[in-house]
Amino acid sequence: MGARIPAWSSGRLERLLGLDHPIVQGPFGGGLSSVALAAAVSEAGGLGSYGGHILSPGELTGLVAELKAATTRPFAVNLWVPHPGEEKLRAEPADVDRLRPYFEELGLPAPEPGRQAGQDFDEQVDALLAAGPPVLSFVMGVPPARVLAEARRRGIATIGTATTVDEAIALEQAGLDAVVASGSDAGGHRGAFLRPVGESLVGTFSLVPQVADAVSVPVIAAGGIADGRGVAAAVTLGAHGVQIGTGFLATEESGASALHKAALHTPDARVTVLTRLFSGRLARAIPNRFVREMAASEAEVPPYPVQNALMLGLRREAARRGLADLVNLWAGQAAPLTVAAGARDYVGRLLAETGEIMGDRR
Repeated sequence: MGARIPAWSSGRLERLLGLDHPIVQGPFGGGLSSVALAAAVSEAGGLGSYGGHILSPGELTGLVAELKAATTRPFAVNLWVPHPGEEKLRAEPADVDRLRPYFEELGLPAPEPGRQAGQDFDEQVDALLAAGPPVLSFVMGVPPARVLAEARRRGIATIGTATTVDEAIALEQAGLDAVVASGSDAGGHRGAFLRPVGESLVGTFSLVPQVADAVSVPVIAAGGIADGRGVAAAVTLGAHGVQIGTGFLATEESGASALHKAALHTPDARVTVLTRLFSGRLARAIPNRFVREMAASEAEVPPYPVQNALMLGLRREAARRGLADLVNLWAGQAAPLTVAAGARDYVGRLLAETGEIMGDRR
């Protein structure tokens, strides 16, 4: 390894994944990831990640090639495990009519009712297995046994994401190499898969020690961690590493728009909500005009991937025009602790702060 494993770290995650530091960049979907960010984190000794769930198999193949060209260090590509029946869902006329005023406001044609196609998970994961990223990570469920067996055969490490203790146990039993314990503090989508999301909202610092007690694989704490205090707390509670999303979303290299990054540093970021309005799955975001005006429709919004496909054109055009009131401002509950910095500098800051708190001794 290029650098000494921090004295406050157990070293288990670093040895498993070939890292210098037990810091994982959260994988952002929907265009918020960037090759520059993932490469910068990996080059700094952590695990850079890229959320690939909206990419086609061909795009994923190209992505892995880009990442391998950008860094010689380990990196991860993330996919969403599909829920049964999603591929058969269709948009009804009422689903389109609900959104029509916002499309008209931007001068855009409203989407048509009918099937809103997403990506085929099996084709995506097969493309990734063939491309050979060092690490595959998953959210929303347990990947198929044949995927895990093939990843193991190819020497690809696997990471699953749990929002409850039972989910963590299921991931370990399936054979994943490490588990992210993702608390309800985390920004973006909630990946609950054994029980409804409303029954799976466990705070990070309640979840982490319980997961650490329940599984034998390395545990990565996620949610509400943005500085060295959060890293030190997670490690003290039994985590072998941390995954930080919103903190890296705020860095210069992330694919988030300027308006999204600016929103993370305003008083508005002190309040976040869980909403299905942007994708059909619950995700934590800073509330804006769209969220407030559509709040009464939360229960009527169609599931993912229908709502996600219906909203895609609207979100992209609003972001292009810099309209913060109509875009998804994903943010975790620690957003006010984030800093505007380069990713490499941010990693250095996290390590320095944690070392100071932990005394940098074993």
